[in-house]
Amino acid sequence: MRLTDFWQRMAEHFGGAYADSFARDHVMAELGGRTVHQALAEGWEAKQVWRAVCAATEVPAHLR
Repeated sequence: MRLTDFWQRMAEHFGGAYADSFARDHVMAELGGRTVHQALAEGWEAKQVWRAVCAATEVPAHLR
């Protein structure tokens, strides 16, 4: 998954403004106690991070 696809899915699920806020502020157990931004900065693949977001929140099937 490309990073642009990841951010598009985040915006579709959370809304454009809240997607970035969620990614910066929400620490997720699924990411080893990291935020989305931290995980991506540390080299996690966008697909791995998206799967963690899906597991932590109720992402509709059509966005997965």
